[in-house]
Amino acid sequence: MITISCDVCKKKLDESNYGRTFFFYANHSICETCKDNLEFSAKSQVRARTPFSMDWYSKFMRDSLDKAVQKGRI
Repeated sequence: MITISCDVCKKKLDESNYGRTFFFYANHSICETCKDNLEFSAKSQVRARTPFSMDWYSKFMRDSLDKAVQKGRI
């Protein structure tokens, strides 16, 4: 069994289940709580973006996640 730790909050995920308890995004492994917080914090900016572009969204989420990893929180 592999123990994975969240790159943002550094929490250890003993019973890791890909797609349920941890996620890989932009070369980072993040826990479900941090993923939910990341999506919640980005929701207002994504809704205000017109016209919506998937390229912009991908870059925005990568940049947001990189900032979160540096700060240690979202």
